[in-house]
Amino acid sequence: MINDSNLLRRERSLLVLLGMICIALVGGALYMQYVENEDPCPLCIIQRYFFLLVAIFAFLGARFSNWRAVRLLEVLALLSAAAGIATALRHLYVLANPGFSCGFDALEPIVDGLPPAHWLPGIFKVSGLCETPYPPILHLSLPAWSLVGFAIAFISLAASLWLNRRRG
Repeated sequence: MINDSNLLRRERSLLVLLGMICIALVGGALYMQYVENEDPCPLCIIQRYFFLLVAIFAFLGARFSNWRAVRLLEVLALLSAAAGIATALRHLYVLANPGFSCGFDALEPIVDGLPPAHWLPGIFKVSGLCETPYPPILHLSLPAWSLVGFAIAFISLAASLWLNRRRG
């Protein structure tokens, strides 16, 4: 049987991996923005925030050496992934039902008013509309890929929390 400290070390390593994957997904979004010239809409930017929150909570969880702190940060990452799922689903709904805006997205002033949009406008400033369809990647739209990423994060975090519920 594996002892508790080895399980915790493995859990922390998996959190680092999850954080790195989320950072890579945001990097992919930036590639799409700057290389493929696909302007991010408000829902795209909100999804970036949620991927970064999952990554931050995962990295913070990997820094602690007790189960209680790790579980707390896993719950926060899980909630961020759930919010990301909801945002991606809303984005897919908007793409499936275009016609909400007339050249203006109501979320834009809210998203652009957040502090990170002022600190790092190249990453967090809205420059597109949510209903703009971009070419799919392997037959899935970008919001669908985002949904897949959030679902994988959610399922892995939920499984981890379930399997380690009696630790600490």
